Order: sequence, then C-alpha cells, then structure tokens
Amino acid sequence: MQKKDLKKIKLPDVPGIYIFRNARRQILYVGKATSLRSRVRSYFNTDIQSSRGPLIVKMLEEARSVDWEETDSVLEALILEANLIKKHQPDYNTRDKDNKSFNYLVITKEKFPRVLVVRGRDLFSTWKEKDIKHLFGPFPNGGALKEGLKIVRKIFPFRDKCIPAEGSNSKPCFNKQIGLCPGVCSDDVTISEYSELITRIKLLFEGKKVRLLKDLNRDMKKAAKEERFETAGSLKHKIFALTHIQETALLGSDYKVSSGDGSERIEAYDVAHISETARVGVMTVVQEGMAKKSQYRKFTIKTEKMGDIAALEEILQRRFMHVEWKLPTLIVVDGGVAQKNAALRVQAEFGYKIPIANVVKNDKHKADKVVGNAAVIEKWEKDILLANSEAHRFAISFHRTKRRKLLR
Repeated sequence: MQKKDLKKIKLPDVPGIYIFRNARRQILYVGKATSLRSRVRSYFNTDIQSSRGPLIVKMLEEARSVDWEETDSVLEALILEANLIKKHQPDYNTRDKDNKSFNYLVITKEKFPRVLVVRGRDLFSTWKEKDIKHLFGPFPNGGALKEGLKIVRKIFPFRDKCIPAEGSNSKPCFNKQIGLCPGVCSDDVTISEYSELITRIKLLFEGKKVRLLKDLNRDMKKAAKEERFETAGSLKHKIFALTHIQETALLGSDYKVSSGDGSERIEAYDVAHISETARVGVMTVVQEGMAKKSQYRKFTIKTEKMGDIAALEEILQRRFMHVEWKLPTLIVVDGGVAQKNAALRVQAEFGYKIPIANVVKNDKHKADKVVGNAAVIEKWEKDILLANSEAHRFAISFHRTKRRKLLR
C-alpha cells in the first residue's frame, strides 16, 4: 500500500481504530488513533523506517487496504483496539511481542474486587485463574491503559489497594478522600452497591457503552420516581461524563509532530485588567498559519479570586466545558511557569493531556522566548507567536470595551 492509495480514502479527523488488511482481506494490524486521518497518514511519511521500524514497513508492503471504525472518544478507541487484538490476534500486532509483553486489566475475584493494570509477564507467572473475575486485554500501551483507567475511575470509583473496612472506626483511604474510591475502606459502600460499580466497569471494557448508558438511564429514572434525588443526580452526572468523553492526548504514543494535514488547531489565552477591574480573558485560534477570528471567544472573569492565575484557570475551565468545540492540538499561554502550571491543573481536572507552550515576555511586553516541547516550537513557532499576539490584542480590545461600559 502506498501514499497515493490514501487519496481514494476519506479518513475522518476523529478518534477510532484502523485496520490494515492484505489482498485476501486478512487483518494484518489493528491500531488506535486520536485522529484517524493524521494517524493513518503518518504511516506513509518518508521516515517510516526510523520512526516505526522494519516490521511496520513490511506490513505496509503487504497491506492492500485500510478499514476504520469511528468511536465517540479515545478511551473507546483504546478499549476497541484491545478487544479486536484479542479476537483476531493480528500477525503484526503480535509478531514482535508475546503475551508477556502486553498489559492487561484485571478485576479480582474478591468480596470487594480490585481493578488493576497488570503486566503480562506478572499475570502469567504469579496470578492464578481462580483469583481473576474478569480479564481484559491485551493492551499494547500500558501508559495509555493507565491514563484511560484514570478517566474511568472518575466516573466509576473503585478499589485498587485499600483494605476493606473491618469496623465502624475504619478510616477512609486517600483515594476515598478525593473521590476515587467509593468507601470500601470506610464501610461507606455495600457489597451490592460495589458489585454494581464493577458491572458497569465490565460493560465499558467489553465495549458495551450503549447498553451501559441504557442501564444508567433506567436506574436514574427509577431513582427519580422513588424520590431518591441524590442518587438520580449522581447517575445523571455519570451519564453526562460517559457521553462527553473527548479525544485527548490519552494515547501518548500517538502524539508526534505531524507532517501537517491542516487539522492542527492552536489555541492561545490571555487575561486583561487594570488593578483587577474590568477583568476579562480571551481565546484565539490559529489554523494552517491563519487566525480564525470566527472561533475567537471572550470571557468576563467571574471568580472572586484575584490575580492572572485564577483568571486563566477560570477561562480554561469554561472553555473545556464546551464539549462541542474541537479540542486544540496545542495550548499557548502568556506568561511563565505559574501560567503553564495553571493550565496543567485544569487539564488534569478534565482528564486532558494537551501540549502547552508558554510565551515569556520581556520588560516591554514583547515576546522574548517560547518555552515547551522543542519539536513543537520548531514546527509551529510562527503560529504560536501569531496566536499569542492575537490573544494579547483581542484581550486589550475587549478590556477597553468593558471598561468604557463600566464608566458610563
């Protein structure tokens, strides 16, 4: 299969899985992607030998077609990839690895099952079948599985290490305190309630999200009818979270500086005010080297916390609440380490891992340097500076308009 063959294929810029097949339609390789278009095109770069190795080069020589399936999120792509690898055992997914090199999700057979990521070499050498209730995998990328499980755990808290409570004086573990454990350790959840959580996690990793959502909707309506409004509200939140999981940099191995297909989106943020009055913030967007002014957004700062850091955090939180907006390839913030850390905190809150570049200004408020991933800066420095400059201009303009209204 060659690059010219891709011209006949209209790959979408969405998460999903892709399947390379040979002339007899046999599956050669299954992969996952945050963007099917970018990921599949990357296989036909001139440096494929050095970036992917000789095995993938040989696979492409045998390939005659590529199929794909879109998913609602990268998390679902991760799960679907593992299920398809388990089902079909594609030659080029397994030729350079045996089962001991993969990663697996284990749900233990206990009164309060643990949910764990286990390396194949440990699974097959130390675990016994009688200790495992459910097993999912293989997952080629352990880091991606762990990141995916973090997202799942925010929706369906589970036990991994803590000891089940043995009395009323049992203390909650750290994960219980931050909402990632339902309270197995502090006697806050019954065996029946916890079993229901495990069933929901099982359905998700079996790729049965539609059935899972149907079950949650049924339980939510039942709870509301019985006037158990707190339970109904919790279930509604889980339904929302499941239907609004966005493509993220969950698949860390998927993030490389692309060859450029016009899908890159750079978002820049800035804050403007005078002595904390008329506080505003903005988002600007640059794509293909051009400012996309129709996608600029304004934010009137609402938080009572003072300072640019608090304002930036609010802007990013409100931005990420807009699940209908396409996520950026790169985030640009104006400032130094404090601003970058603020952006990282908000990303962590929403479960994202989008690369960040921060533009440091000199005493004349001119761009002095860009800090971040060197390859990213080398490729997009002009776009980064344009987005940052536009953010500064747009923020000042919005601030002046806001201040004039306040003075009337």
